[in-house]
Amino acid sequence: MSVALLLLLGLGLLETEGRKNRCFFNRTQEYCVCYNLSEETIGSIIQCLAATVVEFQGGDLEKYIAFPIRDLDSSSIETLGSLTIQKIIIGNVLVPEVLLARVLRFFSYTRVQELAFESCVFEGTGDWSDMDGQNLPILSLSFHNVTSAPLMGQEQAFSSLSRWLGTLEELAVTGSRATSLPCAIGRVFRALRSLDLAQNSLGDGSLSPTFCQGAFPQLQKLSLHHNNLRSYRNVCEGVELLLELRHLDLSHNELVAGPSSSCQWPASLRHFNLSHTGLDEVPTPLPASLEVLDVSHNHLRAVDISLSSLKKLFLNQNLLQAVPSVRNYPMLDTLHLDNNSITELPRDEVKILGRLQDVAVAGNPFDCSCSGARGLQALAAAGHLGQGWPGDYRCHSPAQYRGWPVAQVPVSVLRCDPAAVVAPICVILALLGLAGA
Repeated sequence: MSVALLLLLGLGLLETEGRKNRCFFNRTQEYCVCYNLSEETIGSIIQCLAATVVEFQGGDLEKYIAFPIRDLDSSSIETLGSLTIQKIIIGNVLVPEVLLARVLRFFSYTRVQELAFESCVFEGTGDWSDMDGQNLPILSLSFHNVTSAPLMGQEQAFSSLSRWLGTLEELAVTGSRATSLPCAIGRVFRALRSLDLAQNSLGDGSLSPTFCQGAFPQLQKLSLHHNNLRSYRNVCEGVELLLELRHLDLSHNELVAGPSSSCQWPASLRHFNLSHTGLDEVPTPLPASLEVLDVSHNHLRAVDISLSSLKKLFLNQNLLQAVPSVRNYPMLDTLHLDNNSITELPRDEVKILGRLQDVAVAGNPFDCSCSGARGLQALAAAGHLGQGWPGDYRCHSPAQYRGWPVAQVPVSVLRCDPAAVVAPICVILALLGLAGA
């Protein structure tokens, strides 16, 4: 096997007592997993050459620091270029940075577009000078639950990697106790479209330094869920320089709305996730051009906002007692109100809700008097009630219908509007009486 292939799959040259050292190839999924592969069993890695995804699990690479690495000959370069591997996953590995720095440049001869590190420990520092001016095909890079030296002071390493990192489109650093990213590093990622910093330790004060002037100029999607963010206003001020931002996820942070501020969200923002943030009121200001707003799983008792461009509104799992006026959202096509405290859909709102494509109101304590049941049945008949109908729509009152499926409650005209039947009969009888006279 060529030295080039050993370098491409080098992070799989692992050895741990008590674990079988071999690879397993799933031909249907084109997925190959290697456990603690040793030099003695390197032959089993050949089956991974037909895979599109290769995963390595377990081991310690320190003993390979002195592994001789030489420049590739033309046949080795051709071999690497012919491989179909598009994604490599490295899991539960101790990675000396000096070794990583030496082998990373060989990825330029491959088709690998995704590189992921999971539960790894990065040790020491590497000499990244060989990466100066080097291009790599990798467009997506992710680190989950990794341990490494602080990023502060590593600007030189990122400078050597700048030509490649300047073309990277997706970056994820999750579950790694990160508190911030240095401003200078953010400026290296000139083409980054998606940044996932979820499940870290980012606080309100870390956002402005991370998203400083010139950092992540093309960023469109930012995920900050499960961090230590608290102030809605400070978050707004922290991301206001991301002028291309379209998707922002702040879910699972304990946010405080606070008084309305003059902070302006990026005008490009279209999707905003504020679910699971402990809000008891909708914070203001909201991005003016929002199309999707998720404020589900909070403590909202009322929603009194107006967004002319909003298309999808998620309010499920709150404390709402009434349906918010749909008139405030002329472009709305989706409204989810599941698991609130709504007892009835007002007749005038039912007519407007009937214009939407997807309405969900399951799990509410419905009053199944005539007007309450009739509105839901009318929406269901028109095909507007989404998932949950009819099983999750049950009556809470009156007593005779408690526990009934709303779909089974009788709403005949004779029962619910007897005047509409009696009045015409009276008129007919009166006319017959006049005719007889």
